[in-house]
Amino acid sequence: MATSAEGKRHLDSAASSTASTSSSSPNAAPNASRPPAPDDPNGEKQSDKQSHHHHHHHGHHGHHTPRDGATTPLPPPADDPESRRLADADAMRAHWRRWGPYLSERAWATVREDYSHDGDAWRNFPFSQAHARAYRWCEDGIAGISDNHQRLCFALALWNEKDPILKERLFGVTGHEGNHGEDAKELYFYLDSTPTHSYMKYLYKYPIERYPYEQLVSESSKRSRQEGEYEVSDTGVFDNDNYFDVFVEYAKADVNDILIKITAHNRSGNDAPLHILPHLWFRNRWSWADPDQAPEVSDDEDEGVNPSGSLVFTVKDRSKPKMRVPCSTDSKTGDVSLVFETYGEESLNMRLRCGNVQGWNPPTPLFTGNDTNLKALFGTENKAKYCKDGINDRVVHNKADAVNPKNKGTKAAAWYKGVVPARGSVEINLRLSDVVEYPASAVEAGVLSGDFDGVMSQRLAEADEFYESILAKGVSPDLRSIQRQAYAGMMWSKQFYHYVLRHGKNGRNKDWKHMYIDDILSMPDKWEYPFFATWDLAFHAVSGIDPWFAKQQLTLMTREWYLHPNGQMPAYEWNFSDVNPPVHAWAAFRVFKIEKKYFGREDRVFLERIFQKLLLNFTWWVNRKDKEGLNVFEGGFLGLDNIAVFNRSEALPIGGRLRQADGTSWVAMFSLNIAPKPSTDIASKFFEHFLYISDALSWKSDGVDASLWDEQDGFFYDNVVLHNGTTIPLRVRSLVGLIPLFAVLVLEPDQIDQLPGFKRRMNWFLKNFDFTKRNVAKIDAPGEGKRLLLSLVPADRLRRVLTYMLDEKEFLSPYGIRSLSKFHKDNPYVFYTDSQAHRVDFIPAESDSGLFGGNSNWRGPIWLATTFLIIESLQRFHYYYGDTFKIECPTGSGIEMNLDQVGDNVMHRCIRIFQRAGDRRRPVNGFRELFDRDPYFGNYVLFYEYFHAETGMGLGASHQTGWTGLVASMILKAGLHCEQMGVCLR
Repeated sequence: MATSAEGKRHLDSAASSTASTSSSSPNAAPNASRPPAPDDPNGEKQSDKQSHHHHHHHGHHGHHTPRDGATTPLPPPADDPESRRLADADAMRAHWRRWGPYLSERAWATVREDYSHDGDAWRNFPFSQAHARAYRWCEDGIAGISDNHQRLCFALALWNEKDPILKERLFGVTGHEGNHGEDAKELYFYLDSTPTHSYMKYLYKYPIERYPYEQLVSESSKRSRQEGEYEVSDTGVFDNDNYFDVFVEYAKADVNDILIKITAHNRSGNDAPLHILPHLWFRNRWSWADPDQAPEVSDDEDEGVNPSGSLVFTVKDRSKPKMRVPCSTDSKTGDVSLVFETYGEESLNMRLRCGNVQGWNPPTPLFTGNDTNLKALFGTENKAKYCKDGINDRVVHNKADAVNPKNKGTKAAAWYKGVVPARGSVEINLRLSDVVEYPASAVEAGVLSGDFDGVMSQRLAEADEFYESILAKGVSPDLRSIQRQAYAGMMWSKQFYHYVLRHGKNGRNKDWKHMYIDDILSMPDKWEYPFFATWDLAFHAVSGIDPWFAKQQLTLMTREWYLHPNGQMPAYEWNFSDVNPPVHAWAAFRVFKIEKKYFGREDRVFLERIFQKLLLNFTWWVNRKDKEGLNVFEGGFLGLDNIAVFNRSEALPIGGRLRQADGTSWVAMFSLNIAPKPSTDIASKFFEHFLYISDALSWKSDGVDASLWDEQDGFFYDNVVLHNGTTIPLRVRSLVGLIPLFAVLVLEPDQIDQLPGFKRRMNWFLKNFDFTKRNVAKIDAPGEGKRLLLSLVPADRLRRVLTYMLDEKEFLSPYGIRSLSKFHKDNPYVFYTDSQAHRVDFIPAESDSGLFGGNSNWRGPIWLATTFLIIESLQRFHYYYGDTFKIECPTGSGIEMNLDQVGDNVMHRCIRIFQRAGDRRRPVNGFRELFDRDPYFGNYVLFYEYFHAETGMGLGASHQTGWTGLVASMILKAGLHCEQMGVCLR
């Protein structure tokens, strides 16, 4: 209905629910009986029928594996409704995860949709074609949902009567157009979600004036790499509150009964027209079918007339279901009902009921086909009469013949149009359900009114109750709000990812033809990086609140349709053969411990299963990345893009070979993460392997100088080894030299005693190999609690490295740990090859060159994922040393701290990136008045890819909640310490 707001700055209830002091915002007071566990966003497929029968039809039956740890008994479910839904979903009693936010936010210009000969995905499928060109692999939309195989999709479309096209999808500049690479040029926020998506909320900000598409491309293209990015908020289109806030909320009444509330607020002082078009459509699975499986489209009289007289559109696709798409109007209420039904082995029978808006005419049903408009794009004859852009052409260009008058099609919308009053709002209720007839009580209350409002309110209350046990105690409401939005972003970042490599055409990833992906995966950012990245995904797994989904994500990367036959894990779709840091074992064991600690489950089946596959991956590392057999590893860019002097994914311009301090340290960490787990033999193997790696990284031995430790500087560096054997250290003080801290493990005596064979072998090895004395703090020289410490960095070297790391003139920023020492601001590192200078400067913000891609920067900015590992490593060192090891923090301050306190200090600096300060500003916002001062913005937080080293401003991808969501875990730990110590961030 349409209403007028009482005052200019009165926040609507939808917005304020994110900022209130209840747990409906990120502000809930947690329940001490159930601390949160890091989660991970998704899981392997469940059957669409509520049974253990799996019925996929792509012939790759291996995808349907039993739930990890299925043999491990589940404890009694937690008492709140969302926890019970999770338990039912985990045990496959009810498929609560079938529907979720699985639409991408950009399917155009992806590698999957690139069929060019030159592999230029950005130019092969640009944004300008997306409204008229069918996707093959996945769909995109605004605030959208789909089923877990993305057969049926729902999303929002808008039109302000000024834009040249419907706003059906998010816009951004491409890798060629942006001065720092691709970048979304939209304002949208993930506000809330439960793990089963029983309640979700999303905000999209839509200008009342024409969207500045051309201005954004033109200005971004003009800017140099030394300038900041040009954002949509810089265009002035949101000035003077001249925009709509469009909230989309979802609540599940049942597994297949989804309530949808769209609330559009006109923030301006003038009435403004708005067209709201909820879209429902099928992913195009027929255009690429074999000829004998081509779709049949017919107006089938035998099956095509239902009792209300509506027409039926029947489509037969590869799996031979029949889709029926009639439309009818309820004579009593005027509600329009769009009915989508499929019959066959894959049963998905759904109806979309659409309510009315007070003061507006009833919505008009529009139907077209989700098929490419070949004539408009390429000048060839269309294969379908009604095409993907039909609804756009009907609404924007008033082309009545662009849509099917018989109300048939594979893409449909309910067309609402009217005026939203100044400072007022309109509200639309919709219900996507498999229910044909609701119970009398629901009908009496109103399926789209009283009953609807009751369910929506109940699910929100249940989400609040669930988060009561998740959010941190002892911290400010603002910090709890940040924490809840971080969790929401992780869950909204799930995406249906479909890719069959044997159908690739331009030679990219040609060595990965075994890959057949049809899964819900956690994305780094569903616009900027709408594809999985293996090491990002590992961090997602340890930072969320759904262990089942976390385990499924980690396990998938080790399954035979992902893992290469040679043992390599795929990196990301632009180049699966690139190499990411091997953090999978760390993540798997951490998720195992989290689930045991917080949920009372010890899933050894999961752990044993994934570690068996990780043995293959470790073997790949040893065989492929230790070419000299010296236990010193290469690995390429290893996720750190431009951190090095040279492009580490290519041959060195001076010849020779690069020995990488970070590559070697990652493999050492890999060894330690596997070592104490499976069996005596495995534990012994990885214990000894770690010691060999540690010795090679840190010491000169056996007449071979492979050491990457520089005794003069007291730091680790990459080394270049020339063909004549000359070794040249690359004296760049960067994160590369801090990563050796990550390889640290503390073993308790009782752990060792549980493996007597390992203990005997360990003692024999330590006795007979003298080099081990400098790599292991032995049991007969105990630390706190008589523990055994395995580390690449003994105490004296740890102190020297930390002196750099905790120096505010070097690594320690007000907002975390810089990826490159600030020392290089005035002292750039330069390496000459012939007449060419290769230079490394401290650059605190975006990269100032196109070097190695150029859209990420590891030469100064703060990255939360690696900072998280630094904090965890400090905690582990403290677990061994206790208060016997203290160090100045910051360096030169005279303030001594133990290593746990140092970790807390770093953690609090990271949290301050997002926290509202006394002047009401959040550093992440980069001093933008709109974000800091406007109450319609101030409560919402974006979780960027990385952060300005000196100001904390967010940089890169704006919705990289996957690993930046780790701040939620930091806030949780801060809350626990605050509760214990009585002091904390406020």
